[in-house]
Amino acid sequence: MRRPRVLIGAVVLAAALAGSVATVNMASAATDVKVTASIKVTGTFDGGGKRYIGSGDLGSGGQNEGQDPIFDLAAGATLKNVILGAPSADGVHCAGSCNLTNVVWQDVGEDAATFRGNNATVVIDGGSAASASDKVFQDNRGAGGSVTIKNFKVSNFGKLYRSCGNCSTQAARKVTIQNVTATSGKVIAGVNTNYGDVATLKSNSIGSIPTCWLYTGNNTGAEPTKTGTGANGKNCIVS
Repeated sequence: MRRPRVLIGAVVLAAALAGSVATVNMASAATDVKVTASIKVTGTFDGGGKRYIGSGDLGSGGQNEGQDPIFDLAAGATLKNVILGAPSADGVHCAGSCNLTNVVWQDVGEDAATFRGNNATVVIDGGSAASASDKVFQDNRGAGGSVTIKNFKVSNFGKLYRSCGNCSTQAARKVTIQNVTATSGKVIAGVNTNYGDVATLKSNSIGSIPTCWLYTGNNTGAEPTKTGTGANGKNCIVS
């Protein structure tokens, strides 16, 4: 049985630091906070550089699908200046539009963040992620909206971004990946060509990491079929 979630409405932690914390890194995690039930956020949650670590029901450190997140964001919420340590369960969930600003995942759990909702606009600005055995950002959104990942660093990962390949409800999803520095990864973006996904990559430093893997997605839950790799000028646009 899951424990009741913690409700935090329009919370701003460490308000005195909010104007001064420009970036978050490992060295700034002066205070660790153990999280045993998902922190539900509306409005803005400013962690002031604290590190949040899964414990109890959120502390398995496994890769099982369906785990609860450390932070559960309502539509329109903002999470900023937060470090997610290990274990981090399923990271962050966004029910709709959300902003993730200067969020650091020191050791990605199941996923770093998962996005849902129709007409949802997601912006990841700053921050970093490391040690994602599979996906960093999982995009399960319905129709409309977009995802933007910018000014971000990622290392030792599978996919930086994946548009869901086998969700029961599918739609064309758009992502822009800009000014990202990536090392030791398998691919930057995975997109479904048959649903009209578009990944636009520009001004990134990714070395020899492939830009895109192209898939034929489905809505049956079956494993999607990989059909190609690299920019094709339609579903994967690189400049």
